[in-house]
Amino acid sequence: MSARWWPEPAAGDIVWCRFPEVVDEPAKARPTLVIEVYDDDAPPYHVRVAFGTSKRTRSLYSGEFLVSRELNEAAYTAAGLSFETKFDLRKCVDLPYDSDWFLVPPAAPHGQTPKLGTLHPSLMLAFQAAYAAANE
Repeated sequence: MSARWWPEPAAGDIVWCRFPEVVDEPAKARPTLVIEVYDDDAPPYHVRVAFGTSKRTRSLYSGEFLVSRELNEAAYTAAGLSFETKFDLRKCVDLPYDSDWFLVPPAAPHGQTPKLGTLHPSLMLAFQAAYAAANE
């Protein structure tokens, strides 16, 4: 069975991804942040996504930023997350935006697509600082 291509995402979308722990091997699904979209004229779309985790969110390192209900209710709601999540911009991969790597999340908040939510504009400074730190 061949992979299904999803509708084009946008940079800033938070999507449900089987982020690889080993190169070229899908792993458990988790929230990831779309950093860049390639080949955006028509499928096949490819995206660069940043790793997201709900573990050790009280310890932020260079290249990371946090989406937390406690810190910013509007941003947390827009993200569509179930738990506070930190995104690590030092840990990014380029993947085809297809059903081998991306899944419809639990509750499917945006219909039958991998989208959970969107990065709220109030988090842009935190994102930019993490991005700059990750690319030093």
